[in-house]
Amino acid sequence: MTGALAPVKPLTALDRCDRCGAQAYIRATLPVGGELLFCAHHGRQHIAALRDKGADILDESARLSEPSIIAPND
Repeated sequence: MTGALAPVKPLTALDRCDRCGAQAYIRATLPVGGELLFCAHHGRQHIAALRDKGADILDESARLSEPSIIAPND
């Protein structure tokens, strides 16, 4: 093991919340290994406790408020 951190992949529409199956916007990487994925709702419920336990958090929930780009009908 080199000690270098692996690059964090962005979450996609295929990543699903471990609690309800909705699209995941939050990834918690646990210090003992493994990860948990959450939708924004469940992420807000659990993020403080996960941080207290030393989890690294990737929060992409701000993407929910980005405007959609709709292609024009040609």
